[in-house]
Amino acid sequence: MEHDDQTPTGPPSRETLSHDSQFFEKAAENVKENVGEDIHTEQLIREACRNILEHAKQLFPEGEMKSTRPGSEVNVKRSRQVDEDSSQRGSPVPKKRKGRPCAPAISYDRPLTFSTPAKPKTTEPVKREGPKWDPARLNDGSTFVLGSRANKALGMGGTRGRIYIKHADLFKYAADAQDKHWLAERQHMRATGGKMAYLLIEEDIQDLSRSDDYKDCPELRMDEMKPFTVPPWMVEKMQRAMDAQRSESV
Repeated sequence: MEHDDQTPTGPPSRETLSHDSQFFEKAAENVKENVGEDIHTEQLIREACRNILEHAKQLFPEGEMKSTRPGSEVNVKRSRQVDEDSSQRGSPVPKKRKGRPCAPAISYDRPLTFSTPAKPKTTEPVKREGPKWDPARLNDGSTFVLGSRANKALGMGGTRGRIYIKHADLFKYAADAQDKHWLAERQHMRATGGKMAYLLIEEDIQDLSRSDDYKDCPELRMDEMKPFTVPPWMVEKMQRAMDAQRSESV
């Protein structure tokens, strides 16, 4: 009786034993002919199958058996046999469930702690009201400064745009392409292309320089401002922009 020399991947199934029993019958008949009529072939075959199963249990102990072919019939029958054997010993084997992944294991060695979710920071709305936000204050005689120069004048030249963050209540006008062209022609600023350019009211910067936050600041450079006036058509655009920004804050 010869079998293919292959490494076993699981315990023999009933179908395998049934197939092998054909060879066992021939072997049992040879034994009966050589030993005598007292040999019962069915009992001999049953004993051989039992020995095979017992040997298979030793080759595939519980806890070490791994499926090499998921979903194969051999693994299904092996799992059933393990469940039956475990139920007889009173130590049930937990079955794996398919579906959602398991929640992370909780250690009971240390007490559970619950943290209160952090509350989102709330910023107060910027107040854009009062006489400084009255569009009528802007006229042909009003003087303006570039935002970059005002930033340097108040001693914040090392951080570009800091003045807009620290003093968000200041009116600032974003110059459009027409405005920047006019400013560059009169050398109030360099041609910036697509870069933003803001104009601030000189009076507002002078008021800041006299406040407690800046009056004793050694980094004040008020001569950096270089104020200038703008044409009436630009003043009108500034008035509209101030009115729009004031309405947004209401």
